[in-house]
Amino acid sequence: MSYLGVSKSATGRRWVGLDATQERLAEAIAQSGQPHPLARHLARRGILPEDVADFLVPRLRDLLPDPMRLCDMEAAAERLARAAKAGERVAIFADYDVDGGASAALLVWWLRALGQTATIYVPDRIEEGYGPNAAAIGRLATDHDLIICVDCGTLSHDALAAAAGTDVVVLDHHLGGETLPPALAVVNPNRQDEDGSLGHLCAAAVVFLTLVETNRRRRAKGLSQPNLMEMLDLVGLATVADVAPLIGVNRALVQQGLKVLRGRGRPGLAALADVARMDGPPTSYHLGYLLGPRINAGGRVGAADLGARLLATDDPAEAAALAERLDRLNDERRAIESRVTDAARAQAEARIDAGGALAWAAGDGWHPGVVGIVASRLKEALNRPAVVIGMREDGLGQGSARSVAGVDLGAAVQRLAAEGWLVKGGGHRMAAGLTVEAERVEGAMARLDELLARQGAGESGLRELIVDATLMPGAATRDLVTALECAGPFGQGAAAPRFALPDLCAVHTQAVGDGHLKLTLSGNGTRIDAIAFRATAEGIAGAIERASGAPIHVAGRLEVNRWQGRESVQLKVEDVALASEADRS
Repeated sequence: MSYLGVSKSATGRRWVGLDATQERLAEAIAQSGQPHPLARHLARRGILPEDVADFLVPRLRDLLPDPMRLCDMEAAAERLARAAKAGERVAIFADYDVDGGASAALLVWWLRALGQTATIYVPDRIEEGYGPNAAAIGRLATDHDLIICVDCGTLSHDALAAAAGTDVVVLDHHLGGETLPPALAVVNPNRQDEDGSLGHLCAAAVVFLTLVETNRRRRAKGLSQPNLMEMLDLVGLATVADVAPLIGVNRALVQQGLKVLRGRGRPGLAALADVARMDGPPTSYHLGYLLGPRINAGGRVGAADLGARLLATDDPAEAAALAERLDRLNDERRAIESRVTDAARAQAEARIDAGGALAWAAGDGWHPGVVGIVASRLKEALNRPAVVIGMREDGLGQGSARSVAGVDLGAAVQRLAAEGWLVKGGGHRMAAGLTVEAERVEGAMARLDELLARQGAGESGLRELIVDATLMPGAATRDLVTALECAGPFGQGAAAPRFALPDLCAVHTQAVGDGHLKLTLSGNGTRIDAIAFRATAEGIAGAIERASGAPIHVAGRLEVNRWQGRESVQLKVEDVALASEADRS
């Protein structure tokens, strides 16, 4: 049954509320003293009444897994401990995204606390592509005693073989193959011989666990241990930016990381927060939408190592200069992304109209630094896995792919590579990268479409919008928002509470920015300010205009708007429906 009778909203979704079991659970939680809106949200997430207290205050000491659960952890921790004690020359080969940069920075800060320095190497996205390459590894092996590959390396058999004579440790989270590369240790919760229980960790979390175990071994020998709790801002940032699900220990890592970030002790993150004009206490939103994209901008359209250098520096002046440069690159990235998105969406929609289960597009000269973002845009807009490929002058296409819940994209791309359709490809359940020859693009995408269709891609039909509870504007108070924030942090796998506000009238609307809409909504004698991002593209603005002042149902999330030192609660609108049409549905 549709929630509030909304069977098809302005964005083409059916609103769905709690089922009968969740309703009973919500009542039980509310009886324990929790606000009713929070109780319903916790019930939707399956939290039992007896677990509510621990859920609202996640403790890292209770949730952090024993690092020794991971294969090769002993060898990795022992080797790192030996390198630290002996003052060996350490090189860190990192991926060019936030997770790779944060992973590298973790190791740099840990070694720096012991009076040592490390070399960071980040490959150029265009010239070298993702992951280790033989030339770079060979050069690093010449001048270093230990090479640590972070957020990459699990499938780099040939490249790591070039490190002959130098130990290599891989700390990664991408899907592994049937065989492991020639390395002293490969610590990866997504190796094929792991049980998958820690598969939700990002690479920075794997690095953090490795440092926990290394500290433990130093402690046993009476040696000093760097304070890892002070480094959780890097782990929290990487977890959110890499879209790791905020469940289990990930939730505690992000929550504690936000507390560390609040102290502004990391020069790079403090400088980046300033150029991003971050207002108020940091949240997972700031990590994912303000800081993360700017750190990624270096790897996308600028120098690949800028993000890692920003996170690793302890010099405020260098941090300020790097942050300004990344902010400018992020503006450039957005302009490029907008152009590619328009072209890619037209292609993808045509293929879906022709019966495809996969949303894919390819174009000459599309910048490889934005294809991943555009794939995410297509996935969200079209509700199916998406692949976007930028064709290069050398006859190869470099692509990124993003998936929807329930469809294992990484495994499908890996199979595609094993079958010979791709030059290379890999990733994890929700994201993957690939390189494909121009003449094989059509065939490779047809095969990928077939593999994903078998998993149910493209069969979801009308999308659903999950609504936690009904709320009137007068109930949207600062105290309620504070109570709801205790269920955070929110992000992938842990959606923020969503409320439906029924029978409201839009008494004021104003177009702002690039297709956004500011509103004042009125109902039951009270008003609430609201904002709808990308309202034109989503059809929300058109639906409000057609209502012509008639009542509408509005769905969205509550947030605190800070402006010139003042705070107020506003609704972030995600969907609307004409009340009259909903009542007839």
